[in-house]
Amino acid sequence: MPHPASPRRLAPLGALLLVALAGCAAPASPAGDMPTDPSPDTHGEIAGAAELAEPAVGLTSIDGEGHVSHLDLLEETTADLGAVRAPLTMHSDGRYLFAADESGVSVVDSGVWTWDHVDHFHYYRAEARILGDVGGEGIAAVATSNSSTTGGTGLFFPGSGEAVLLDTEALSTGEIVETFRLQTVPGAGLVVPAGSFAAVAAGGEVTLHATDGTAVGEAAACTDPAGTITTRVGAVIGCQDSALLITVADEQPVVERIPYPVGATAPRATAFANREGRPTVAAVAEGVGVWMLDTRERSWTLLPTAEPVVQVTAVDDKDANLLALTADGRMLVLDGGTGALRAASAPLVSASLAQGQPVSLIADQQRAYLSGPAEGRMWELDFADGARIAREFTPERTPLFVAETGR
Repeated sequence: MPHPASPRRLAPLGALLLVALAGCAAPASPAGDMPTDPSPDTHGEIAGAAELAEPAVGLTSIDGEGHVSHLDLLEETTADLGAVRAPLTMHSDGRYLFAADESGVSVVDSGVWTWDHVDHFHYYRAEARILGDVGGEGIAAVATSNSSTTGGTGLFFPGSGEAVLLDTEALSTGEIVETFRLQTVPGAGLVVPAGSFAAVAAGGEVTLHATDGTAVGEAAACTDPAGTITTRVGAVIGCQDSALLITVADEQPVVERIPYPVGATAPRATAFANREGRPTVAAVAEGVGVWMLDTRERSWTLLPTAEPVVQVTAVDDKDANLLALTADGRMLVLDGGTGALRAASAPLVSASLAQGQPVSLIADQQRAYLSGPAEGRMWELDFADGARIAREFTPERTPLFVAETGR
């Protein structure tokens, strides 16, 4: 097992603004929201983890050679966590990082996480470690829930059509355990955890399964599945003509279809992003603007923008802030109700976008985080204060893929 090196302190380039990230209570969710943890009495605690008074927020990154680094945003120190496969894509649930190439997925445990108890939160820190690998054919699509200690994590390998569900509780104790591996149709697909169940999108339909792979309920049509996210309400799967929302009622999975508005001509949503757990999510409507999907209201809204955007994420806060990235590398702060421009940063990641390198735009309740591999930089921006750069970091290794962890 790799051992983290001694922390080294980063020198921010801009003026430092160290934000006090105190624990806060979230309002109780309306009836019908899906629990983020099937076993709420555990409070997300695992053996050997220390409970904290505030979230241990960090930026965990992987460079092009697979080296993993963790920047502690409170202490501004960086630790090396080891190495994984050289990633072509990366997905994170806020604790684990799943680095994928054409032959499998490497799993990293950042060792920091938040457990959502609906009306309050618990914060934990444990040992960061590389957990191991899951083999498969083709670059896997990864889907996670909002719980990093219970439920499942889905992997779909497009080359073979294998649908895999991992036991997330086992991940939290350092083990990789497959609860099912089903053979489906090669091509685009998803395995999406939903409470104590999982939805498998492949071959033009979505089927529902118990954690042992047993089929439950009825299949639903879904052409060209692309994009998934879990909100407080349920799990979303993007289809050609609609989104499917999977919830759990009376201990059984329920699938609801949310069709695009009648007459809408904007391109469909293929990737969703938001502040973790919030009910409203955003997606790019290529060349037109932004799709907003409200999973509580089961409705879409198309927000035209003054210029095309290439990446978006919904903060879904009381001010309805919506963050977007332009093709020339500026972060826009938009009104999530109208699409109107509120603020814009200078071009920060223009070189990365021009070179086709992955850029991460992440929102939490107070800040946005933006990474530019070509620029060798990571930025913390205050979206509520004119998209102001609060801190700028120059990591020793290129931040090819970046996730905010611990929150």
